[in-house]
Amino acid sequence: MNRTIIWFKTDLRLHDNETLVRAIEQSDEIIPVYCFDQAHYRTTNWGFQKTGTFRAKFLLESLIDLDKNLRAIGSGLITLMGKPEIEITKLAKEFNVQKVFAKQEVAFEELQTQRLVEKELARIHCKLETFATSTLYHEQDLPFSIMDIPDIFTNFRKNLEKESKIRAVFAKPERINSPEIDQLNLPSLAELGLENNTIDKRAVLDFKGGETDALKRLEHYLFKTKSISIYKETRNELVGADYSSKFSAWLSLGCMSARTIYSEIKKYEKEIIANESTYWLVFELLWRDYFRFVMHKYGYRFFLKNGIKSNGTYLHHHQREVFKTWINGNTGNDFIDANMLEIKLTGFMSNRGRQNVASYFCNDLKLDWRYGAAYFEEQLIDYDVCSNWGNWAYLAGVGNDPRSNRIFNIEKQANDYDKNKIFRNLWLNKM
Repeated sequence: MNRTIIWFKTDLRLHDNETLVRAIEQSDEIIPVYCFDQAHYRTTNWGFQKTGTFRAKFLLESLIDLDKNLRAIGSGLITLMGKPEIEITKLAKEFNVQKVFAKQEVAFEELQTQRLVEKELARIHCKLETFATSTLYHEQDLPFSIMDIPDIFTNFRKNLEKESKIRAVFAKPERINSPEIDQLNLPSLAELGLENNTIDKRAVLDFKGGETDALKRLEHYLFKTKSISIYKETRNELVGADYSSKFSAWLSLGCMSARTIYSEIKKYEKEIIANESTYWLVFELLWRDYFRFVMHKYGYRFFLKNGIKSNGTYLHHHQREVFKTWINGNTGNDFIDANMLEIKLTGFMSNRGRQNVASYFCNDLKLDWRYGAAYFEEQLIDYDVCSNWGNWAYLAGVGNDPRSNRIFNIEKQANDYDKNKIFRNLWLNKM
């Protein structure tokens, strides 16, 4: 019998999942697996949990939903804990598996883990096969090689839109043949080394993990409320569920694919309206692609103090007490403090807020940008390694920004985007 493993990571979905489709095509039986990598539940060199409680809760919800959806078509999900290279190899040996299918990684640590798994599997004559499932445009369809990716987004976008096409989505499988799989066994937050907490009632959205809720959100934002029709006008707002799509949380764990979003936008444009706002959401997905491709290009350099600017010298340093005022919303700048309280108490912050607090961190407080990125890594429900570190490097002037001195005027930003202080009053308890 040809038995294989599909190793789910940040692709926790059945629809538009090439890894799953190829595994089904090539297998008599499939064993779906998720491994809680012990490296993801440690304190990093920056002093933060690599995975915080908000993100861990969203992950656990997503795995419950994945297991439910797998069981509906004849399978289920096995969970492992430890080092993936050990645990997945052990499972492959136990079930006499010839091949493991998984999502292709590009970020430095994730790629190291992938290579370790591949190496250990080879010892038992088992092959690892990976597929690119995270981006809107497939890497093989780019009009340039990864090493020739333009260092300026606009050049990347123009070439891509002119010369490349977006592939069609893969259909959700109707049936998976699997051996009998025991009921889902998930670790508690305590077993992951995390404390339980509740999201503040002022949160913009009650995020719930999983493919089911991802597709509900997509339907809500497009066809139920038609909020996408005014996305470009509202995307910089700060209060409310529908000023932006909020798709990023589900995209971060692959509960929904970028191509599925694109496909539904095209359907919306055909049936309802195509305007600048519908294009702008695709434009944002292109930014997400860009950060993934440049992370692939530059690798570990995105985690260095000087970023990808080999000739630059980033002079700012870590100052613990100043840093704590930023984290706790005690800087004295009401716009920054309100945004920092939002992320601390909910695990989410608007795009406008993120740009402002990062600019303030780097340019006003003059702190080492990597500590800010590491704090976001712990806190954000929608943390994505490429987008997070790419955006922080960009705003610190050591990434892909063609301007090296992009400094936000925080007071002007606050007046432009929170003129009546609704957001600040909400979070600073001045209602």
